[in-house]
Amino acid sequence: MNVQASEAKLPSVGEYYSATQLRADRWSSLRECAEALSRHGAEGRQGKKLLAEAAALFDALEPIELYWAFPGAAAFAQMRRMLDHNNIDDLSHAVRRVARALTSGAYRRRTIQLISDDSEGEDFEDESSIAIEARALGRPYFEVMIVDRLNEHQERWLRASLQRMRRPEDPFIYEPVVVPSLEDALMGILFNHNVQAVVVRPGLTLKSQNELAVLQQYLNRVGEEEDVDGLEPSDYGPEACRLIAKVRPELDAYLVTDRSAEDIAGLDLGRCRRVFYNQEDFLELHLNILRGVNRRYKTPFFNALKEYSKQPTGVFHAMPISRGKSISRSHWIQDMGAFYGPNIFLAETSATSGGLDSLLEPRGPIKEAQELAARAFGSKQTFFATNGTSTCNKIVVQGLVRPGDIVLVDRDCHKSHHYGMVLAGANVVYMDSYPLHEYSMYGAVPLKEIKHTLLNLKKAGKLDKVRMVLLTNCTFDGLVYNVERVMEECLAIKKDLVFLWDEAWFAFARFGPTYRARTAMNAANVLRERLRSPEHIAAYEAQQKELEGADEKKLMETRLLPPPDSRVRAYATQSTHKTLTSLRQGSMIHVNDQDFKGEVEQAFHEAYMTHTSTSPNYQIIASLDVGRRQVELEGFEFVQRQVESAMAIRRAVATHPLLQKYFKVLTAGDMIPEEYRESGVESYYDPKQGWSDIWDIWSRDEFVLDPTRVTLAVGGTGWDGDTFKTRILMDKYGIQINKTSRNTVLFMTNIGTTRSSVAYLIEVLVEIAKDLDDLLDDASKMERRSFENRVASLVEQVPPLPDFSRFHDAFRAGKDTPEGDIRRAFFLSYDEENCDYFNLDDELQARVASGEELVSASFIIPYPPGFPILVPGQVISPEILAFMRALDVSEIHGYRPDLGLRVFTKNALKRKAK
Repeated sequence: MNVQASEAKLPSVGEYYSATQLRADRWSSLRECAEALSRHGAEGRQGKKLLAEAAALFDALEPIELYWAFPGAAAFAQMRRMLDHNNIDDLSHAVRRVARALTSGAYRRRTIQLISDDSEGEDFEDESSIAIEARALGRPYFEVMIVDRLNEHQERWLRASLQRMRRPEDPFIYEPVVVPSLEDALMGILFNHNVQAVVVRPGLTLKSQNELAVLQQYLNRVGEEEDVDGLEPSDYGPEACRLIAKVRPELDAYLVTDRSAEDIAGLDLGRCRRVFYNQEDFLELHLNILRGVNRRYKTPFFNALKEYSKQPTGVFHAMPISRGKSISRSHWIQDMGAFYGPNIFLAETSATSGGLDSLLEPRGPIKEAQELAARAFGSKQTFFATNGTSTCNKIVVQGLVRPGDIVLVDRDCHKSHHYGMVLAGANVVYMDSYPLHEYSMYGAVPLKEIKHTLLNLKKAGKLDKVRMVLLTNCTFDGLVYNVERVMEECLAIKKDLVFLWDEAWFAFARFGPTYRARTAMNAANVLRERLRSPEHIAAYEAQQKELEGADEKKLMETRLLPPPDSRVRAYATQSTHKTLTSLRQGSMIHVNDQDFKGEVEQAFHEAYMTHTSTSPNYQIIASLDVGRRQVELEGFEFVQRQVESAMAIRRAVATHPLLQKYFKVLTAGDMIPEEYRESGVESYYDPKQGWSDIWDIWSRDEFVLDPTRVTLAVGGTGWDGDTFKTRILMDKYGIQINKTSRNTVLFMTNIGTTRSSVAYLIEVLVEIAKDLDDLLDDASKMERRSFENRVASLVEQVPPLPDFSRFHDAFRAGKDTPEGDIRRAFFLSYDEENCDYFNLDDELQARVASGEELVSASFIIPYPPGFPILVPGQVISPEILAFMRALDVSEIHGYRPDLGLRVFTKNALKRKAK
């Protein structure tokens, strides 16, 4: 009999952010249902209800399982027949085995039979519980998506043909999953993170028959600009290869076609690795699939370091710790060797020969590792750094900026950029981000502010001196620029402008299709291709005619197009260790500069030599190499799970009645003014309307909010952000976070965040809320008033954030434009005779308010917010002084409470002005 699903009600599909979450929960529910059927039987009212629920779960899973090799269509159909024939015990056994294999990852290591004898055992070890050594010896598993419309017999023959090609010496093991259409292929590669290669065959169709909404949303990620409806069937294969490269550029694609080589040669095949001309050479296809995956799997420097550690060597050089000799011979530090194990010391060396390489002049495995990283991150050149992105920022600035060059800088950027400006001798124009006074944080710099600054410099005749625009993407709080549009419109004003994008917190973004569009390297590659297209040339010429004689107002209101001969010059600095797998301080510089070889390379190399240690840590370099391997093979999966974890936190806080009393997760509507949200969407999740289309938001808005940066407003608890971080989260519950503001804390999910970690965080927040409820229930009238006063102080009585004032005239090149020579001011303060100190009291506030000019002699950096509110040479405004006096943070770098605020003397300023 066929079991009907009409009586069963499952959680709404709209409750799930992604199909992967839906799939995992449906299998878990099916397992529970099958086990309940096994216990209670299929008879009676309860049995019928369970049968209907199981049928509904099978119906829900059927369109999803099309895209996965395990358990596979045949096994899924077999389990459905067990239900239809009331073979409940077999069904329970089979579903339990599949669900456990999916959870544990056991299907990656061995074939899972639906029905087995008792000797095989029922327990599957979780992937993470297996010893690292044992997992390293196994062959990695992946899936190959084959796009072709096949009947059941043809599919069985195709699978069998590929399986016959397997050899014991193969480095990897894979299983095929067959989908019929181009649209199914696109949904599949965005849904199934196991896919590492796609084989496109001539029989594919265009449209998917799958109408499940949670899957259809994946098609939106391809982009509305892709019109495939008018394609001829013969073009489906090449178009599939092109679109695969667009949404998952790391995947290998193979095209099987019956078209002539001449026809294929002129088509855009994306990153198709090989074309097979209408032949069934399965061995050649098998070998190419393995070679393609191995191309991403290899780690040249990590492998070289492992090989070096195995070699017997005599060390007559630096580093007594090399080979662990100074530890193994010690009577007092054996615990260090026991803690770290032997390999780290076997691999610790200062040698650059013996198969190793030099980071300063790489010619071997480090050079190859950097080239692989450039491919992975979409750059033209990539450079490793072993002392953090602070150093990367200084390298780029010093390598490109000459003394006297004008640089437009995001005022609330990382302090390393400010110090980089000092080193380079730049004339700095600080641009203000829009403020979020209510939460004591800044947003990002609006495009209109950047354009206005450039146009003013052009009007003053100084555009030729403008060298660079420096912006943070994404910001610490998760605000993301429309990078492509910023570069496009700035190049329309100055066509050789250099862009430095500080992506310290955004290294992972390359491996999420939605995120990738807003990265520096992706934007640079898109612009390089677009600028030389006939369509762009025509559009630019038409706009130039329209804008002839236009005033600044017209230019500000127009989306400007860059000249076709613009030079695309983009740099990105990334803290790999912050968001991807790397040891601490492992960072990368990515370069996509059309003038790098001709103009920059030598100066960049000198800056790199200036700031890079001659004794770089090989373990950090090896971890960067391995981290690159990981993101090329599973970055898509991990970023997807990272976003899902963050969305789970957002949804939990937004829907939990108790949490809503004391906490609020800040949404895009809270952190981005309406004028910068063209989509009009205020939140990724609304309890009444469900999930918003993140792709639509990210394709339209000037600024978007990275969902993995979850800012929680905690002012309603009566604790400030720093107290909540230290005394509550860390000391009481062992939860580590980084950034706080006066009334917020920031939770960041990363590729290591698990669902268990998310569940624990929610449990902790609920417990804190319950404790506050109990506290207030027992509070006296005065205690309650005290609590309310603390809340009001944190939520309502927030000091306004000050804008950048201006540089003092002694440090400016002219009064008509705002740039200042921060280097002169910085070194002027080295002579203490030029400096004085004043207490932050009412008298000082009154003096400044009356118009007296006081000029900062130092960087003043309160934590939080963690960026300079004063820089050397900056005039201290009444607003800045009031903000400093209102601060209640424990750390203010550059300010000495025992002496006061450090300023330049009037005589020093007069001498400097002359």
